[in-house]
Formats: sequence, C-alpha cells, structure tokens
Amino acid sequence: MGGGIHTGMRIASLDELQAPNELILCDLTPRQLLSVAGDRLHRGYRNSLQRFRYGAGAFKIDYALSDPIPWRASECCRAISVHLGGTLKEIASEEYAVAHGEVAERPFVLVAQPSLFDSTRAPQGKHVAWVYCHVPNGTSVDMTSRIEAQLERFAPGFRDCVLARAISTPARLEAMDANLVGGDINGGELSLRQFLFRPALGNYATGTRNLYLCSSSTPPGGGVHGMCGYHAARMALRHAAK
Repeated sequence: MGGGIHTGMRIASLDELQAPNELILCDLTPRQLLSVAGDRLHRGYRNSLQRFRYGAGAFKIDYALSDPIPWRASECCRAISVHLGGTLKEIASEEYAVAHGEVAERPFVLVAQPSLFDSTRAPQGKHVAWVYCHVPNGTSVDMTSRIEAQLERFAPGFRDCVLARAISTPARLEAMDANLVGGDINGGELSLRQFLFRPALGNYATGTRNLYLCSSSTPPGGGVHGMCGYHAARMALRHAAK
C-alpha cells in the first residue's frame, strides 16, 4: 500500500501525490474527481461522471436565541430536530417546486435545537438553533423571511427570541466546501437512477488501479453519515490484499 497517508491536502492534480502505489480514496464529488484525476480515468467512467446530476441546494441559517423556540406543539420542545412543513400535501408541493427550479413560498424546513440537550452549545441561559430548507441548486434567492414565517407559524413569538443570525446561501456553502456544488449537501440528485447507480454502477472503484471514490456521491448517499467512506475503505483493502 505504500508507507504514507495524506489527508486534508489541497491539490490541483493527483499527480502532485507521491508514492504512486498508494491507495487513494477521494472524498470528492464527480466534478472534483474529474478535475484532479481526469487523465487517469477511463473514458467510459469519465462519461458516467459527466452525466452525474447535482441535487437541490440548501439555504441555512444559524441562530443565537434568548430562549428556546416557543413551539405551539409541546412535543417539539422535547425534540432535538423537527421537520417542519405542515400537511403532507404542503410538503409534497414544496419539494415539487424545488425539484422544478422554483422556490417554495412555504418551504419544508429542518430545524435542529441542540442546546436543549447540551448546555455547552450556548452561553448560560441562552440557546442556539440551526435550520435549512431546500432550494433550486445554486439559487441566489434569500429565503430568510420565508423560513422565519414558517417558524413563526408553528412557534409564535420565534422572531422575538432571535439575538443574531448567520445566513449561508448555496454560494456560501460551496465557497466553504467545494464539494457542496450549488449548495447540494447530499452529494447528488436523489433520483431513482442515481440512488441505485451513484455515481457509476453503484461502485467505489473508479476502474483506475488504487483509486477510489468515497464521498456522499457514492452509496448509500449523504444521509447515512460515514458509511460511504467505510464501504469504500473496505473495498480498497480487499483489492489491496489480493
């Protein structure tokens, strides 16, 4: 396998890495893998990566709060995360709009309120929360007022609790992490085809010796944290042992 492990390196090409016999596991989306390893990849695999589609972006807000979110439903006060969207029909309509390149007037919002269960997350007597909603990939639309209207709808008085907010648009998310293309935090569109065959035949091997893809663009996807890398590493070690 070679003697070194390289992590957290910023490179423009895999040619910058030494020891060509080392295993290389890339925590990259297809676009980034093409950028740094294009010449090493077989044409068929390159073509499959080029066909890979990115999914919806995220619009995220981090809040500093004077008090816990004043939910109308008391059950929400006992949950570390809340999926906020009204009726099933509303949620389906909201997500349909995003999938077709439109912003939802009443977005489906994921809310996390960690300081309810971990007092170290906020100054004494204060609270924090973070929220996000889906938006069309790469959109520049400011969703702050729409997100807060949803929060106010189910937690009257929420706005009065806000001490400060930090907004992360899709562009800002991508600037912080180039893997979040257009604000896509799931590593690719969650279509049926890509769910079954992401990014190419549902595999971590790239067809190039000792080179593997291990990001959330590979199975089982971004919602199953850590498992993409786990399965890619097991495959790489099995191949290396042969």
